[in-house]
Amino acid sequence: MVEILYKEFSYKINGILFDIHNKLGRFCNHKQYCDAFEVILKKEKINYKREIEIPIEFEGIKLTGNILDFLIDDKIVLDIKCKKEITTKDYVQMKRYLKASNRELGIIVNFSETTLKPKRILNKK
Repeated sequence: MVEILYKEFSYKINGILFDIHNKLGRFCNHKQYCDAFEVILKKEKINYKREIEIPIEFEGIKLTGNILDFLIDDKIVLDIKCKKEITTKDYVQMKRYLKASNRELGIIVNFSETTLKPKRILNKK
């Protein structure tokens, strides 16, 4: 049997995402979805960081450029999208975020889709 990483907590996060999608629909912009998500995180007293930069190190130099939408409870990286569809580039970006932040679980969510389908991405250590 495969154990689901952060099962209860990620289920709660997904519930919040579905609630936002049900209330706001699919035609808002990225900032509006992020703001709505932040409102609920505060209301639920869930620890998070928003729009944080996670550099990678190369030969002792920190290379910048990885900006996470959310790091939730210091466990889950959340990437919010508002586009036609999730692409391979989005998966690669999340893998880069997970590696740079040394986290195991990322969730990509695309609010522009008619039906919300959050994608779980794992970073095997």
